[in-house]
Amino acid sequence: MYTPRKFKQENIEQQVELIENYPFATLVVNTSDGVEVNHLPMLLEEQKGRLLLKGHIAKANPFWKRAEEGIEVKVIFNGPHCYISPNHYPSKSVDHRVVPTWNYAVVHVTGFMSFRHDSSFLYEVVEKLTDQHEQKSAKPWSISDAPEPFIEKMLTAIVGIEIAVSNIEGKWKLSQNQSAENQDGVVRGLAKLDDAMSKAVSDMVKKV
Repeated sequence: MYTPRKFKQENIEQQVELIENYPFATLVVNTSDGVEVNHLPMLLEEQKGRLLLKGHIAKANPFWKRAEEGIEVKVIFNGPHCYISPNHYPSKSVDHRVVPTWNYAVVHVTGFMSFRHDSSFLYEVVEKLTDQHEQKSAKPWSISDAPEPFIEKMLTAIVGIEIAVSNIEGKWKLSQNQSAENQDGVVRGLAKLDDAMSKAVSDMVKKV
């Protein structure tokens, strides 16, 4: 990933925070049929001093048959992003030497992928993903709410994915190449817009 020095995000805690807040991943793999892309929510866990990404796909998806066991893969987590209008820059009124751009935060994870078929792994992944995304609910649903035989049957219809992480890259393109005055203009301008993504980017620009 092309990343100018100003936009590099090397703080592992912030990288992990983005993954946890935006867990819907894009998995890119070179298979026997060419490059394949899959989309799935993933968990990031630390086990025995190493980071692992975990998720699952439908067994009906032929991807798990085409991808080589242990192959190196890329996983992309997109954080907040939005259009940046030149109107946000106070310097526009001075010389008009401004153009639109796009602000965003993204994490690329490189690792080695294996497929898991054991029911204990599949149950744990489904349970943890469910618990993570149900926690905002007033009455969270739990995997234990469903009949055990039903869950066992459902687990036979999925294949687990486990990725041993070898590298993490973060890119925070958040107006760091602008003057402090223009950065403040971006923060204020985005905060006024009526959409959650723009407000999230505004908060991130404020912190860089």
